[in-house]
Amino acid sequence: MQRRRLLATLPALAAVALVAACATTAPPPEVRRALAPTGTLRIAVYAGSPTSLVRAAPVAEMRGVSVDIGRELARQLGVPSQVLVHERVAEVIDALKAGRADFTITNATAARALEVDFSAALIGLELGVLVPPGSRVTSLDTVDRAGVRVGVSQGSTSQGVLTRQYRQAEVVGAPSLQAARQMLQQGQLDAFATNKGVLFELADQLPGARVLGGRWGLEQLAIAVPKGRDAALPWLRAFAEAMRREGRVQQAAQRAGLRGTEGGP
Repeated sequence: MQRRRLLATLPALAAVALVAACATTAPPPEVRRALAPTGTLRIAVYAGSPTSLVRAAPVAEMRGVSVDIGRELARQLGVPSQVLVHERVAEVIDALKAGRADFTITNATAARALEVDFSAALIGLELGVLVPPGSRVTSLDTVDRAGVRVGVSQGSTSQGVLTRQYRQAEVVGAPSLQAARQMLQQGQLDAFATNKGVLFELADQLPGARVLGGRWGLEQLAIAVPKGRDAALPWLRAFAEAMRREGRVQQAAQRAGLRGTEGGP
């Protein structure tokens, strides 16, 4: 009986050992080669989101969950890092798919899992709606109505979900978050929908704008890497678990000013 119990606990003990090892020892050479094939960890981000990048310059002061966790990964791999800034999340995913980038943190959807590989989820982030002052949209229940123009990031998962979900409102793609802010200011949009981390950042830049109460969905943010790097996945997933368990993800979120997390502010 005791022998059976010991055998049953071996997989769990091995997983714990792997998590501990990834945070305390250098990874094997094959892991380093798989995660940073050019010798530099290329971190893909898009501007305007605390989960990705909220301060673009100077380089030493860049912040965002992807930036901070990516740099820690590079440190543990023993390689330099490079932050590659894009306009929107769809371009980040394209860079990973094409092998032009090595790492990001993004919403781990089933559709994206066909294009990139993910770690386990690091943090949950609520999806919501931002409205400018004077908007006809006053609650989540009043978004899907005839004549309402709801902005989303072009090529985002929000665009795909809301285009299917909304029957009456018009879903309008914005080429960047900066463009979305301008469209809201100029009255071209009645609302903008995405994760609340982005929405609160936009609200800070738009006097009188507010993030509506409630949520229409939940993102599960995870580390994403290009397909074909299987040799590194067990180590990478242990790294992700160590970052979450040790509070590194929460520290990065606080440094970036991330709001709207599940169960958070």
